Amino acid sequence: MRRRTFLKSAATLPLAAPRIAAAQNARVLRHIPEADLAILDPVWTTATVTNTHAFLIFDSLFGFDEAYTPQPQMLEGYTVDNDIDWSLTLRPGLLFHNGEPVRARDAVASIRRWAARSTFGQALMDATDELSAPNDGTIRLRLKKRFPVPRALANAALVMPEHLASTDPSKQVTEMIGSGPFRFLADERVPGARVAYARFDKYLPRQGSPSFTAGPKIAHVDRVEWIVISDPSTAMAAMLAGEADWWGAPPDLLSRLRTSAKIRIETIDSQGGIAILRFNHLNPPFDNPAIRRALLGAVTQSDFMTAIAGEDHSLWRDGVGVFTPGSPMASDAGMSVLTSPRDLARVRADLIAAGYKGEKVVMMNPADMSELSTVTVVAADLMRKIGLNVDLQTMDWGTLIQRRAKTEPVEKGGWSLVHTNLTGSGTMDPAGHIGLRANGLKAWAGWPTSPELERLRDTWFDTADIAAQRVICADIQKQFWQDVPYIPLGQRFFPHAFNTRLRDVRRGGTLFFGARVT
Repeated sequence: MRRRTFLKSAATLPLAAPRIAAAQNARVLRHIPEADLAILDPVWTTATVTNTHAFLIFDSLFGFDEAYTPQPQMLEGYTVDNDIDWSLTLRPGLLFHNGEPVRARDAVASIRRWAARSTFGQALMDATDELSAPNDGTIRLRLKKRFPVPRALANAALVMPEHLASTDPSKQVTEMIGSGPFRFLADERVPGARVAYARFDKYLPRQGSPSFTAGPKIAHVDRVEWIVISDPSTAMAAMLAGEADWWGAPPDLLSRLRTSAKIRIETIDSQGGIAILRFNHLNPPFDNPAIRRALLGAVTQSDFMTAIAGEDHSLWRDGVGVFTPGSPMASDAGMSVLTSPRDLARVRADLIAAGYKGEKVVMMNPADMSELSTVTVVAADLMRKIGLNVDLQTMDWGTLIQRRAKTEPVEKGGWSLVHTNLTGSGTMDPAGHIGLRANGLKAWAGWPTSPELERLRDTWFDTADIAAQRVICADIQKQFWQDVPYIPLGQRFFPHAFNTRLRDVRRGGTLFFGARVT
């Protein structure tokens, strides 16, 4: 089958004939996602593709502007007394996609469900005495101590109807009813091939200036369609043929895409992503901190960055620690563990001295995520060179994120190592840094335990002075190299390819509201 024929059939597969006719007259934005949308529930997973999907259909009480300052979003406003009594007022007229009004109790239930799995949400609940809805338009938060409530609630605390938000956080919500600018078209979803959304005509945009996830979220297109294409060459062909409008292109194809007058290349997120090697702290051998520390001596960040992004230093940065480079909390504290001369023979000896006894190391390799797969293969080769018994298991991304949630031993389907990306905007300080939380089974997948990291994080929250916060973050980074929740592999900046007919794309991430198709 010819490539273009395949793409056209994939794009129209789930549509009945009458719907095809309607779509031909609609303004449609066609996007190639980084992976298939395997999980719909943004509370259950931190997968980027799920978060991208969620920001189409859900809205939040606060949003972030491009300076990462939280701004009221679903809220008309709020008041604070004595830094601890918060009263949040919903904007009137907000509706869910099923026609029901958005009520304060929906928001309260959504906050509670999000907080059960979010590291930032857990901290908010730990600081909260009361979270209630005294009436349909008011959310009340009474705190035990001062806490950055707007920042927490802007951090992906997305509002869904109470009956969905009451779902056990350990179970996935599959019914997608939001109040955002687009509706999820469940009957058009074809796993592994296609996802579709339609403009929500009754969405009530906020007034003001659009900026990242804050301000008016106006849907200028009638439909957003995701065409799932795992092969980069096929995806590039779709872009060159005008069959897709938006794609996060891999670096090795940028030069070819730039030859087309109908394609422009932009980097829309200045913070990029932080590539990491995440340990499973529950299973041998990485339940042993000395073994985790030994691996620090083997990693050369530039090797990983070059493998996935080439020699173009505008696309990556090494010398990356715990916090996003250039952010106020970043420092060089203890960075010699990654920047001193590398000696693999010494690392091999250190592993044996630390107690490594040849335990199997299961590394999950997402074959349909080319960049993560490249990093995984490079890491597997490095781990074998230093004497680890690596079992490289290849699977699709959807299977990987399901399996990543398993706490079982490797003999029962568990895992040892996984590669992923943290967002640069999410690692700027301890507040929303999911990889830094070290409260055992309540932490993000990998489940590290470090009472000292937790103590320092709590101290940071209790400190208002920026200079003092910086000192605490330097101490956090020093402790991080002792506990090693993960190993940072570098900072990546992601170029996106756009058809020139697509304009007004909002900066900060893969956001579809505001974009226009001409």
